[in-house]
Amino acid sequence: MSTLMVDFIISLDGYAAADDWPGFWGMEGPEYLDFISHASENEHTSLMGATTYRLMSGFAATMPEELASMTASPKVVFSSTLTTPLSWANTELVDGDPVETVKEMKGRDSRPLRTIGSLSLCRTLLSAGVVDRFRVVLFPVITGATGKERIFDGYPDVTLELVDHRTFDGRLQLLEYVPTVLEGPPGAG
Repeated sequence: MSTLMVDFIISLDGYAAADDWPGFWGMEGPEYLDFISHASENEHTSLMGATTYRLMSGFAATMPEELASMTASPKVVFSSTLTTPLSWANTELVDGDPVETVKEMKGRDSRPLRTIGSLSLCRTLLSAGVVDRFRVVLFPVITGATGKERIFDGYPDVTLELVDHRTFDGRLQLLEYVPTVLEGPPGAG
């Protein structure tokens, strides 16, 4: 049986990106880049939605060497708007229910599952209780004026048990949790 990890990079104020800021908010350092390169070498299946697929497959087409290991690894994209054949190698298109598909994948495969971006897909999977780990890398920036794509809007109430942490390059903080979706605030009712 496999596990599912939701994996985000975020600003301190909870944004996935910001207008006119470079990737990684211009704060990626050698330790973090090394971690990312080794993480993409780990055998897992990447899950994503159509928007992330379009972005990442475009990167893979223009930077084939940098994304070679990701191109070689299995990927599943959930979309009702994309059609086959998909241009990015080793990518399966699923137009059905992502929750049921992930439950099926977790039951039959031993390869771990990880999300890439895909905020609404992650929200759906977490709300359904199929996420085993929730990992964020916190970048020490506040993008209140330019931030876009607030990560946690629309999420259910969730408690998080810290199971791992690490600092990269003296400034980026990785926090890994086991999530528990709540019916409502603790003690309410």
